[in-house]
Amino acid sequence: MATTSILVISALVFVVVIATLLSAVEIVNAYEKRALTVFGEYRKLLEPGINIIPPFVSRTYKFDMRTQTLDVPRQEAITRDNSPVTADAVVYIKVMDAKKAFLEVDDYKKAVSNLAQTTLRAVLGDMELDDTLNKRQEINAHIREELDEPTDEWGIRVESVEVREVNPSKDVQQAMEQQTSAERKRRAMILEAQGERRSAVEKAEGDKQSQIIRAQGEKQSQILEAQGDSISTVLRAKSAESMGERAIVDKGMETLSEIGQGESTTFVLPQELSSLVGRYGKHLTGSDVAEGDGTLESLDFDEETRELIGLDDIAEIIGEIDEEADMDIEAMEQQAQAIKEGKDAANITDPDAVIEEMDQEFGGDAKGEDD
Repeated sequence: MATTSILVISALVFVVVIATLLSAVEIVNAYEKRALTVFGEYRKLLEPGINIIPPFVSRTYKFDMRTQTLDVPRQEAITRDNSPVTADAVVYIKVMDAKKAFLEVDDYKKAVSNLAQTTLRAVLGDMELDDTLNKRQEINAHIREELDEPTDEWGIRVESVEVREVNPSKDVQQAMEQQTSAERKRRAMILEAQGERRSAVEKAEGDKQSQIIRAQGEKQSQILEAQGDSISTVLRAKSAESMGERAIVDKGMETLSEIGQGESTTFVLPQELSSLVGRYGKHLTGSDVAEGDGTLESLDFDEETRELIGLDDIAEIIGEIDEEADMDIEAMEQQAQAIKEGKDAANITDPDAVIEEMDQEFGGDAKGEDD
């Protein structure tokens, strides 16, 4: 009997010792702090790690030192322009002083959430409906400013406030949708009208440019045609002049031949005929050479006769006659046609310049004849 009592007492003592040890040891996590009270009196904050506290008479209160998220329930508010809206938000807080959070406020999470709800309604009530929908960042900043001062007394820091949704009432939403639809239709009509106007302007501008280009083309074509006709006329005149001079030369040579066949040995030659003989001495080749021993040799003339007929300059005279007489009439016609068709625009000259050149040339010839 005594043995049994001893065993029971021993067991009770062991249990008491284990319970005392467990009650005297407090393990605090790294991300938290705990407030210690002994007989209801605040003693201190327990730091992370193993802490020894008075057993059976101590009590601890845990505080998470990490950033915490608080959901603010959906709130109804009336804006300054009497439009009902609903909004909800998220508040991010962090315990900065666990002693204040323990001693100054009953439940800091609930206190911050209720304060955020009232502040959200107050901020929305001071704004117009359009501002509540468009100025989300200003709402967040304003709510945070309103929460900073009271939460600082509780040892809590409000790190951020984010308003998630601001929704007007259904009637307001329908009116806004109708307004948006009307605005879109108005913009569509304006854009369509502007497009038609721009198209008409572009078309008119295009027609104007086309007419200008067409007129310029017709003007250029007329100018080229006139230039072609003018140049063709000039070339034909020059060709006719050259052919006329050659005919005169042939006729003069025939006359000289007839004179040479006469019996008289004394001739009186006009000055014009002497000049003609000097210029076109090439045609004297039938009478100023004689055949001897199978070769052609020049007859002897005295110095006065050689100087009179210009025999010493016969080679130069023959070259000039070849250049002036052997004109390619067909080539000149082709060149004139090409100029007329605008194929040789690089060589086209001003018609006035061509006419002026013709006037000077024909005027000079006429003056020479009068002299």
